This record gives sequence, C-alpha cells and structure tokens, in this order.
Amino acid sequence: MGLPPHWADEAADRILGTGPAPDGGLAPAAPRMGPHRISTGISPSVPIHVGNLRETLTGDAVARVLRERGADVRLEFVADDFDPLRRVYPFLDARVYEPLIGRPLSEIPCPCGEHASYADHFLRPYLETLKELAIDLHLERGSEMYKSGRMNKAIVRALEERDRIAAILQDLTGRKAEPDWSPFNPLCPACKRISAAKVLGFSGPEETVSYACACGSSGTIPMTGGGKLTWRVDWPARWWVLGVTVEPFGKDHASRGGSYDSGVRIVREVFGYEPPFPIPYEWIGLKGMGDMSSSKGNVVSVADALQVVPPDVLRYMVLRTKPMKAITFDPGLPLLSLIDEYDDAEAKNRDDRSIALSRASGWKTVGVPFKHLVVVLQIAGFDLPRAFEILKQNGYHGLDREAVTSRFAYATRWLERFAPEDIKFALARELPPEARSLDGPQREFLRRLAARLAPGATGEEVHALVYEVAKGEFPEVPPPRLFEAIYLALVGRPRGPRAGSFIAFVGAEFAKKRFLEAAEAASR
Repeated sequence: MGLPPHWADEAADRILGTGPAPDGGLAPAAPRMGPHRISTGISPSVPIHVGNLRETLTGDAVARVLRERGADVRLEFVADDFDPLRRVYPFLDARVYEPLIGRPLSEIPCPCGEHASYADHFLRPYLETLKELAIDLHLERGSEMYKSGRMNKAIVRALEERDRIAAILQDLTGRKAEPDWSPFNPLCPACKRISAAKVLGFSGPEETVSYACACGSSGTIPMTGGGKLTWRVDWPARWWVLGVTVEPFGKDHASRGGSYDSGVRIVREVFGYEPPFPIPYEWIGLKGMGDMSSSKGNVVSVADALQVVPPDVLRYMVLRTKPMKAITFDPGLPLLSLIDEYDDAEAKNRDDRSIALSRASGWKTVGVPFKHLVVVLQIAGFDLPRAFEILKQNGYHGLDREAVTSRFAYATRWLERFAPEDIKFALARELPPEARSLDGPQREFLRRLAARLAPGATGEEVHALVYEVAKGEFPEVPPPRLFEAIYLALVGRPRGPRAGSFIAFVGAEFAKKRFLEAAEAASR
C-alpha cells in the first residue's frame, strides 16, 4: 500500500485543475499550466524567525511540485518594506525610534548601521537563510513597487471605487467607513509619515493626490512613491499587479470576514481579476512559549536554527505537516529526534514526498543516530579523533568522516545553545567526589553490574543488562535510585544520557573499573 498523497501534491492537483474541485465536483478536463505566480512575503519590522518560515516553505513546496509537472511557475517574495513603523519594539532605542513611528520601514535608518535601511536590517539575514534552504524566489520590495509607479493603476482604480470598497468592507466586517476614509494613505513630504495624512482629492489622469496631514502640511503629491494602499486593498491590488495565482497566508487572514475574504471581493469587483488559490496555514509555536512572536521575544531565528540543524531537516519539520496543523518547535531533545527521524526516512524510503521536497544541501545519512553523536562527543571531551575512535570501538566502521564531522559541528553548537543542562556532562577522569555518597544498595548494584559487563556489548545489550540487574537483584529499590549510582560514578551527577549507550561508549573496561572504585570508596 503506497503512502498517502503529500499535501503539496494535492494543492498542485487543485491549482492545475487535475484534482477534485472543492465541492467534490469534477475538475476541469484540461490542466491549467500557468503561468503561475506563488506569492509569499513579510513585513520586515522585527526579527524574522522560524515561525515566519512556514509561509515561505509552503509556497516553495508547491512551486517545486508545479515545476515537476512542467508548469510555468515563479515564487514571489514580497517584502512589505513600505509599511510604516507602528511602534517602538523592546529591542529598539526609544529615543531614536519614537520620532520615526509612522515612517515607511524602507525610509528609517538601520538599527546597527550596517544595512541600507531598517527594513534591510531584518530582511537581508532572512534572505541569506532562504538561500541555505535552497528556496528559489523572486524578490519584490513594496517600496520599489510604489516608487516605480507600478502600483499607480491600482491606486487610481481603488480611489475611483472608494465607495464600492467601503461597502464591501462594511458588508464583511459590519464596520461602516468614516466619511473621510480612503483606500490610500498619503506619504506626507513634510513629516515623512505614511499614517497621519488624509486624502482630500485625486486626479486619475495626472496620477496625483491632494492631502492634508496632522502635522499641518497639505498639498498635492504624485501617486508614484507618494503613499500606499491600506492593507485590505493593497493585498488584492498586488494580486492584480503581480498576476498572483497562488498564495499561502496565516490563519488570521483566513477567518470569516478577514482580509482574504475581503480581498476576494475587492479583486473581483474592483480590479476584475480572479483571486489566487488560497493555502492558509497554522502557526509554529516555541515549546513552552506559545506562538512565536518577535515583539514578545519568544523566537528562534532561522539563522540560529540552521546553526544546530541542517537545512534539509528544518524544511522537513515544516513540510511533513499539513499547513493547517500547528507545529511546535522544540530546540531541546526533540530536535535530536527530528534529525534522526529525517535520517531514518532518507535511508529507508527515499521516495517519501516529505523527504523529496525537503532536500536542500546534499545532507548524507551516516548510520549513526545523532543522539549518539552528542554523547560520544562529550565522552571524547570534544576531541574529534577520540570521538571517531569511540565510534569505531562500538561497531561503527567505514564512516563518511566528512559527513560525521559536519554532524559533530551541529552537535557542538546544539550543546552550546539549546541542550538541557542535564544532557551536558564531562566524563570524569578520576572518581568524582559525589560518588563517595553512594548508599549500600547503590554500591552493591555497581559491584554486580561491573561483574557482568562484557567487552564489546552493544548499547542495547548493556541497557538490558542494567535493567536485569536492577529489577532482578534489587526488587525493593526504585530503579532510578540505582541508575543514579551509574551517573554519579561516571560524571558526578545524578542523571545523564541513556545508561546502556553511555556505558557502551565509555567502554566496558573503563566502566567496570570506575564502578568498582566507586563501590570501594563509598564503603570506607
């Protein structure tokens, strides 16, 4: 029995007209091969994080499938850098940025002084990570779209159809527009804010707007670079101007009467264009912190994530899950499991669609669980030749040293940045002082375990032996209490990695000697 269709394949079926229609009816007989423009984007006002990545990867996955099927497709990435700065975020200097609230992000100085603008400060690092993730996109900047005049025809149409747009919004939201409401926000040339001026009139043929600003300025300005459409109008206007046929977007826009619903009405009734195929998606949350939010500080940047997990695995985390199912990003131990899950799937079923759509960097499976590499690396004291020797002693032969070395680098950074404290350890070269506090059952447990340890035993064999001795010979003692003795003797802490694998990697002879030493020292 084959695997169920991947969600990106199902989306492509619908987009090309080869799959079932939404109401269950028959699909068109002839595929619609395009051109297709898949639009994704972001407002670069705050640090861009792993949660933001879902939209871009969703669009990229569908673009890859459409290309596989021979369609003419391009992934658009729209940076909404002509949006205004709405408030002073906690990471900003209020003395500098408070006076700049309301100005377009593209016209505000960079916080670090190394980028062309405030918007570029957040946008550039994200675009670099998208290259690592092998996402082929075409960048569109909102500022350039407005400053070049490409949006002028949409501005004119929106201003001409102001009353129709207001009626649509009232119909969907129940809110009546104020008498002075306009679908266009002028950019005041005096105070340079895009959020404080009102439209007094306009000329379609001349493409100009008359305005009055709260700062006291008034006059006539060109539509070219002279402001931008409000969000609910800007979005469908972009669909029309860019020829968008597919768009992923967050679940907030997909709510009844939300910006997608109003966009559908506006693009059809005002711009005479069919709305794009929608792909709404759920948020990515951060374990224990809720939905990721840069303004709240509960985020992991894409750059930081790529320091501890390869691009292929980060793609896999998103693409294996249907868009409307929430994802929780846990950079702790579950991240190690995710890497091993990807490796296993790549090794056992290379035709898995989630794997095929996740490939980005030539990541190779090596046959060693990533969890093991984290343990071995610490046992070896981060000495790579020693780490390779430990792997060899435990039956891992013929390893791709370059691929394993790359994994060791990821493991090192994970230990530095995200590893829980009880996972970090240093193998004690001498008996730790903490081992002298072992009680009678713990000392006897170590003696009996040492007597039965055999050189060359696998981690699973040692793990079974540990449980056999603990449960079979010390039925009255809770197993966790006995396991503490192992870790106190080896690392001077009551907890550590999975006991069987840990002892196997340490080596039976070393463990046996240490256990007997601990039992003897504690009995004095």
